[in-house]
Amino acid sequence: MTIVGARPQFIKAFPLSRALRQHKAFEEILVHTGQHFNWNMSDVFFAELGIEPPRYFLNIHGGSHGAMTGRMLSAIEEILLDERPAAALVYGDTNSTLAGALAAAKCGVPVVHIEAGLRSFNRRMPEEINRVVVDHLSSLLLCPTDKAVANLSREGILDGVHLVGDMMFDAVRIATPIAARKSHILEHLGLTPRSYGVATFHRQENLDSRERLTSIVAYLRDQARTMPLVVPLHPRTQEALERTNLRFDSDAIKPTGPLGYLDMCQLTRSAAMVLTDSGGLQREAYFHRVPSVTLRDQTEWTETIECGWNRLWTTPKYLPRRDIPQYDNARAAEAIHQTLERELIKSRDFESRSPPSRNQ
Repeated sequence: MTIVGARPQFIKAFPLSRALRQHKAFEEILVHTGQHFNWNMSDVFFAELGIEPPRYFLNIHGGSHGAMTGRMLSAIEEILLDERPAAALVYGDTNSTLAGALAAAKCGVPVVHIEAGLRSFNRRMPEEINRVVVDHLSSLLLCPTDKAVANLSREGILDGVHLVGDMMFDAVRIATPIAARKSHILEHLGLTPRSYGVATFHRQENLDSRERLTSIVAYLRDQARTMPLVVPLHPRTQEALERTNLRFDSDAIKPTGPLGYLDMCQLTRSAAMVLTDSGGLQREAYFHRVPSVTLRDQTEWTETIECGWNRLWTTPKYLPRRDIPQYDNARAAEAIHQTLERELIKSRDFESRSPPSRNQ
């Protein structure tokens, strides 16, 4: 059972879903929590990327972190008890990730965490809490980098840890030629390649503080003096700007609604710079060899900074630029499939595992 609910998870899930269908060792049951629910944040990914529609759509979104996670936990538990899957796959660090891992662990279903071991070392971020908790609940921890493996080791997590590579690279490799053929976003926005920047921000730490949100808007205005910026707005970002009555007030900044993955892929690969608080977009920028600026005070993807392709917005200069060796191999989906087949199908634990009971 694959449990997803947010835009980055759809992107990372589709290469593995494709590999699972090709090899036929597993039947995948896709559960969509509904955390991201409008067309350009959700449905468009199934349409553009050929992902089979979810078997379960929970339509759970909005409210506080605790309320949302609690509703998801209850609904996912019911599905787990009905379907009795061999394992539950969760991605990244969202409320959907936490709810899926908690429900599976309580039902006795092995948790497989894809993108395990990432740390920003900032416990004020809800995403950091989710990462840590899910890692400590997981039976299989599938890491994108050596640093992620080392982070788990420091926390005493050694069993079930596997270095598999970055699923986002698989997704970018597959989607880029499709986007080049099908996307007309540059023509639609009147953009010339390498003459503009792309900016996104949606993290709670940036939206809940008026002071911080004001600083980001001012920073983007300042950056727009050197090149025009396209700013695809997450619905939560649009709401925060309206709530605080903040405006970009610059002809060089072009706000848009959320974009589909193919349009966003084409927009990113043709940009001169990316400014974002998204961990996924930091890596996508690197995969396209576009420099980025992280609109946060930390990042869990420290390799992008150490190798000079990314910097924090509070840091004026990039480090010397070099390739990131671990991001040069787009075969994470195949490595994950092989790990699942080896660890689940062939393990005695899987053969003897008792199915979850409603009375447990």
